[in-house]
Amino acid sequence: MLVLSADFAALDAAGLNLQAVLDLADLPPQVVADLRRDFAPAHACRQIILIGNAGRAMWTALRAAGVESDDPIDDFSVRTVMQWFAAQFPGHCCTLLYPGDKPLGLQTLGRLAGWHQPTPFKLGILPQWGSWFGYRAALLTDTDLAPTAPLQMASPCASCAGRPCIAACPAQAMADGEFVLDKCARYRLQPDSRCRTACVARDACPVGREHRYDEEQVRHSYSVSLRAIEQYCRPA
Repeated sequence: MLVLSADFAALDAAGLNLQAVLDLADLPPQVVADLRRDFAPAHACRQIILIGNAGRAMWTALRAAGVESDDPIDDFSVRTVMQWFAAQFPGHCCTLLYPGDKPLGLQTLGRLAGWHQPTPFKLGILPQWGSWFGYRAALLTDTDLAPTAPLQMASPCASCAGRPCIAACPAQAMADGEFVLDKCARYRLQPDSRCRTACVARDACPVGREHRYDEEQVRHSYSVSLRAIEQYCRPA
């Protein structure tokens, strides 16, 4: 049965206000091959439903729901998305691709959805929201939804003459024209780092500044990434 559209209102209300439906038939062959190799669900695989958040609304909804866990964003997003899918598509099947313990090329999917325009500091950027958006869930489904037309937006970075993010970066991670992850990571590990629980370069970007995440969410997200860096850089 052809389902022409999905009602995303419940996701919008939860702050999961970016949604895209991608047909597997339209994805690059290597992406499809990787999905079938890494996930291999028993059900039919026709589409990916990609879900993200933009702005502060998700964190507000998460806090209102009283989610308390080590990974509140993932837990809230998965619970909300799986409940939405079950209510929208009874009798249909899905496999959670992200979040999970297997790699998934989120930025590749983001580019196909028109969400991802690269920045010098390597996060994606949208003209309305700036870099204040994120990928929260991806489902591999047996649905027959109408695919979402990719967002057609030029990167705001292309017309940004001043590049304040590059000048503001205290690690000088972009000083040579390319982002150097090692410089960023090592600076963040310093006890007096200005980037331990926020990114100075990201904060310097003027695009979508009014949509900057709640300070509590910023601290949480960057604390999580700092722990990952500490674990990765820990001597064997």
